[in-house]
Amino acid sequence: MQAPADDITPSRSGLSRLVSPWEYRHLRAVAAVRFAGGGFNLGIGVVLLSLGHRAGPGRERRKFYKWAAWFLVGTALQFSGGYLDMVLARSAPPRS
Repeated sequence: MQAPADDITPSRSGLSRLVSPWEYRHLRAVAAVRFAGGGFNLGIGVVLLSLGHRAGPGRERRKFYKWAAWFLVGTALQFSGGYLDMVLARSAPPRS
């Protein structure tokens, strides 16, 4: 009969299986990077919305609004990813 090894990591279940092992070990840092990236995308999206508001009617305005929508969708994805990382960090067992 063999004794259990101490270096075996516990198996992950549920949502934590979707996160890569490196990310899982650094959840708070990854969440901070995602929130920073989401804030950057939010700033670009807001600037593009204001430029689209000032642009003339027609193609130019639609072009600004399309780019703004692209960045704002990225913002929502970054913030939701950061939120999920923070939820996983809170529910993760304490490291010894």
